[in-house]
Amino acid sequence: MSGARAGVQDPSAGAGEASGDAETLARVVFALLVVACFAAFFLTQRLKHTPTAVQRFERTPSFSPSAPAPANLEQISFKLARADEVTVTIIDSRGDLVATLVRDWPVPRYKQFSLRWNGRRGGARRYGHMRTPSGRTVLVPENAGALAPAGEYRVEVALRRQHRTVISPWSFTLVGR
Repeated sequence: MSGARAGVQDPSAGAGEASGDAETLARVVFALLVVACFAAFFLTQRLKHTPTAVQRFERTPSFSPSAPAPANLEQISFKLARADEVTVTIIDSRGDLVATLVRDWPVPRYKQFSLRWNGRRGGARRYGHMRTPSGRTVLVPENAGALAPAGEYRVEVALRRQHRTVISPWSFTLVGR
């Protein structure tokens, strides 16, 4: 018998197996990270090319309800990427509701929807229509509440079927009397 005794293991015999397991684990983790990077890349590319729900927000930068027409109405318009029923509200700089212009109003996709706000608080009691010089039909909600105070406001569009709300990227100013 040479120097090894029966039942006694060489302590260096398991070291090769442990380093082999660690190397295999490192390779698996690396492969998973590469796959995750590719998945994240393709997801961001898809999101980048998905049209936003509300497009071409337009508004006048400021208006005064006491000015002569047509400067006495805030001009608001936008397009939708998908047809939906919209609720359009005006919110102040704190995000508080000031006026509701339309509620669950059907808007077709990719057609510019235009409406006006008279600077008054509350919900619209009835609706009128007007034509712009370019021939576009504009919805004119008639809010009958008190005049909103001078300040910064934004348009909020709630999309009923899509269960989401979009706030206009730009504010507009209601100029005092």
